[in-house]
Amino acid sequence: MSFDFTGKRVLVAGGSRGIGRAIALNFAATGAAVGVCARGSAALEAARAYAKIAPDAPHALHMPSHTFTRLGYWDESIESNNNAAAAARKAKSPGDELHAYDYLTYAYLQSGRDNDARRIMETAAGVAKNTPVTTMGQGNLPTPPGGGVGAYALAAIPARYALERGQWSEATTLVEVPGAAPNIQAMTFFARGLGYARSGDLAKARAEVARLDAALQATTAAKLAYEAEQVDIQKRAVAAWIQFAEGNQDAALATMQEAAALQDKTEKSAVSPGPIAPARELYAEMLLEAKKLPEALAAFEASARQEPRRFRGVYGAAKTAKLLNDPRAAKYFAELRDITAKADMPGRPELAEARSNSAR
Repeated sequence: MSFDFTGKRVLVAGGSRGIGRAIALNFAATGAAVGVCARGSAALEAARAYAKIAPDAPHALHMPSHTFTRLGYWDESIESNNNAAAAARKAKSPGDELHAYDYLTYAYLQSGRDNDARRIMETAAGVAKNTPVTTMGQGNLPTPPGGGVGAYALAAIPARYALERGQWSEATTLVEVPGAAPNIQAMTFFARGLGYARSGDLAKARAEVARLDAALQATTAAKLAYEAEQVDIQKRAVAAWIQFAEGNQDAALATMQEAAALQDKTEKSAVSPGPIAPARELYAEMLLEAKKLPEALAAFEASARQEPRRFRGVYGAAKTAKLLNDPRAAKYFAELRDITAKADMPGRPELAEARSNSAR
């Protein structure tokens, strides 16, 4: 007797060993998206096992990368999502393919592999040309209104590509996904708003705040509480950077801290490898620009506890510690070199600084 659980979601408690592990592996082998409750190193071992057992099931191949992403194991996330994307192409499942590309882009960017991230962004755009938003759902599940995981990925990928590299003017050129839900389009408004605020065009930044507010109202009216909260965080973050650019430093830091506190209380959605730009990390960057160095280092370290081994977060901690003549600088520069061992050469300017600090 054979079973097909493609498109089904299964949660297995105690799934890292014994009978629980066997049950989870069998569900994964039949195409289910399996979530495993496990603690410590057992969770990582389970993820590595599940990544190898269902070569034809896109989402089963992808699911282990949720664990890899939360731990900052970027090479393993890259392998998992490359395999998932290939299986999704074979299965003609554009939603699953685009979903894997979002996680893949995120992992490449944290690794300093910007050329690979750009290649994936261009590939995703090619998929979108032949795929209506109404067919961008996951597996054989109905596509929700506004496009589902595929539309989310199409908005997230270019926003990540610009913001992770600190290319603020590039962020201002992004275009929202036509027909996508307001909370999905909000990611584009957020990226553009940060881009305008951090490059000094405050009038256009305020226009993006207004668009975020409209998206927040629409998402709230649709009774999507989690999504509405994410849009609210994005709106607060852009407003904070506008205040900062206006010279209202205390108000800006208070607003950004409020956004960070809100995000600290929310769980990461499975649709996303992580926030487009973590609010706690943005708060740390603002503190650094305000020359509040001890507070900035503490904020970078707090962000890393929730979003470990992120390029911008680790570099920010290293730079701040160096300015403080704090011995932790060596540790953070070493961590950045480890994360980016396969990075582009010469790559981002931050990489040159990390490499130059290896001999100190």
